[in-house]
Amino acid sequence: MIHTSIDLDRPGKQQGFLQVPYSHDLGGWANVMVPITVIARGSGPTVLCLGGNHGDEYQGQVAIMRLARETTPEQVSGRLILVPSLNMPAAKAAKRLSPLDGMNMNRAFPGSPEGPVTSQIAHYLTTVLFPKSDVVIDIHSGGRSMEFLPCSHMHLVADREQRTRMLAAMLAWNTDVSFLYADIAGSGLLPVEAENQGKIVVTTELGGGEGISAHVHRIAQRGLRNVLVHCGVLAGREETREGLGLAPARLVQALAREDYILAPESGIFEVAIDLGAPVARGDTVGWIHHLERPDREPERIAAASAGTLVCMRAPCLTSQGDCVAVIAREVSRDEVLRA
Repeated sequence: MIHTSIDLDRPGKQQGFLQVPYSHDLGGWANVMVPITVIARGSGPTVLCLGGNHGDEYQGQVAIMRLARETTPEQVSGRLILVPSLNMPAAKAAKRLSPLDGMNMNRAFPGSPEGPVTSQIAHYLTTVLFPKSDVVIDIHSGGRSMEFLPCSHMHLVADREQRTRMLAAMLAWNTDVSFLYADIAGSGLLPVEAENQGKIVVTTELGGGEGISAHVHRIAQRGLRNVLVHCGVLAGREETREGLGLAPARLVQALAREDYILAPESGIFEVAIDLGAPVARGDTVGWIHHLERPDREPERIAAASAGTLVCMRAPCLTSQGDCVAVIAREVSRDEVLRA
């Protein structure tokens, strides 16, 4: 159902759109237009770079737009497929979910060619772009809902060779922290679909909130380019943390459900610990204040595990069941590879 004028197999640089059928009250033959750039030259890997999986996460969208404008075919060995704003309707509306169909792009896979807009895009990636790709980069942040320590991250996939290559690519982002995570909020994730197809998948959580500091934009843009150099698709010399005079990245993981702390009640969340600070089991992570009953003592939120606070809720106003904090423990590279 999705049409594009882009020839994915043609050498050179092409910029166009994925045209997704969508009818609305004032547009019977309308399309949702998702920008795509393809840059190809010679032999080498195919790397798919995606931003805007969630529309309110703009760090990756800016980084990929810059890459699409500035990269020439002479700098590429293989093929770059660049989609800066995958969930274009959500990006335009500054929303996590698509305003057209209410769907979460990151829970829509493998998708359906006859489904809503979000499902059609997911199906196109599943059946067209993923099979053509060797590496899939999916850039996330906390958006408006969460604030993360800026980190590259990945799943612990079962295949050891795939995991080893994913770990190396994740570390090439050169963030201070690299995070191994689990999924506690459902299935249908974009990275999981790509992983199941055997792809090397690199993801991130680069801060969050509505404002993005220049520091975080630099991490997004410099890290993305370095991963592409690491993968062999972009010309240049790979930077390492050692070469930059930096300490090795801290590897942390949150694989147990108890590492993801959910609000037991609705109210105003007050965080008690700074991002990046150590947390002991039983420590107070924060409180939920009762907006309509200020006379009541706030609900204390205690850590069920020990480690580092890597993520906290960004908006103070919180509903029961919202994730308010994530605690991850430090692990070694050897632990990651043999787990």
